Amino acid sequence: MDHELIKARNLIREIQDYPSAGIRFQDLTPLLADGPSFHAVVAELVPLSTGCQAIAGIEARGFIFAAALAHALNIGFIPIRKKGKLPFKTHEESYGLEYGSDVLQIHQDAIEIGATILLIDDVLATGGTACAAVRLIERAGGMVAGLGTVIEISALMGRAKIASAFPHLAVHTIFPI
Repeated sequence: MDHELIKARNLIREIQDYPSAGIRFQDLTPLLADGPSFHAVVAELVPLSTGCQAIAGIEARGFIFAAALAHALNIGFIPIRKKGKLPFKTHEESYGLEYGSDVLQIHQDAIEIGATILLIDDVLATGGTACAAVRLIERAGGMVAGLGTVIEISALMGRAKIASAFPHLAVHTIFPI
């Protein structure tokens, strides 16, 4: 791992009991505030995008990395948002997460039929959010080339959940913890 990625990893801070008791929140804002570290993390995701027509990002922090990657590659960005945040006709998918449940949506016309999409999120925890996002991309007509995350909380077994639901989906994490 190069110096800038080591620095980026050291900038991630853990916040105890946020957003609820027992959760150890991974705060990426110090990493985002450091230009060279943010650049190094986005650069680490570039090789995952080979052959992709667009980058999809999961709200909210996944947007940051996905949009930066899409911009760097000069390809489109597709937002996958929480329910009620998209203004046009949507597909939706319910999912469970470490501290509750929620619903994600994607515009029905967000993806060209058959387009290859790289999915990006900030943290892979239980895998529920990622699985819901993959199902949404597929329902909108896309093919998911892989999932890239900045952090993976290995103890929560999200990678196993994704492998069970989508056995051929490649998952790449920059910083497993």
